[in-house]
Amino acid sequence: MLETQDVSLIYRNGEGMTYAVKRANVVVRQGEFLGLVGPSGSGKSSLLYLLSGLKTASEGEVSFDGKAYRHLGNDKLIQLRRTRYGFIFQQHFLINYLSVFENIMVGALEQSPGARERARALIAELGLEKQSQRLPWQLSIGQRQRVAIVRALINEPAIIFADEPTASLDQATGHQVVDLLAQYRGHGSIVFVTHDPEMLSQADRVIRMRDGEIVGEEKRNGNHGTP
Repeated sequence: MLETQDVSLIYRNGEGMTYAVKRANVVVRQGEFLGLVGPSGSGKSSLLYLLSGLKTASEGEVSFDGKAYRHLGNDKLIQLRRTRYGFIFQQHFLINYLSVFENIMVGALEQSPGARERARALIAELGLEKQSQRLPWQLSIGQRQRVAIVRALINEPAIIFADEPTASLDQATGHQVVDLLAQYRGHGSIVFVTHDPEMLSQADRVIRMRDGEIVGEEKRNGNHGTP
């Protein structure tokens, strides 16, 4: 579904260079929860950015459904991210003057009755019905992150990319966010970056990184993904 072949991300400084990611080979299987874990500076977020097309590989290849990013061109890559991918970051990036419902609909591909109904159903599923007309500043941090999750789910993406979405949350709220994302497994894949291994208790596989390199992989939970 989504894979890399010897992919690297290199930052050049004068005559020197630093590998943020070094010759990584990763396959994201359909319907699986894949965790990327490592200390700060290990390259896990950089690898997520390469997988999602938010950064361009310095070396190697990234492909989705057999099509290499470098052959898509910028416009088609933007369209791929818009239509097939969902994103959740450490910061929720909600628009402060829009309500919860309006923030979610900003991410919808179409402003149709069907999309609005799906937004309402997701809001209810994530326990945000009473907050649907509130502004972001009227919500708790955990509620804001749940809104970001609904926004990421609104288009039923093939892959959700989550970059440290629990880093600013307390442990209990962080686990709630992970539980909500794990429920999407099977409908689509999840790539979840964290520095906290406890947040990956529901992952099907965990890839460990250090100094830009993959240093280990662990299979868990019966490997739900389809090769």
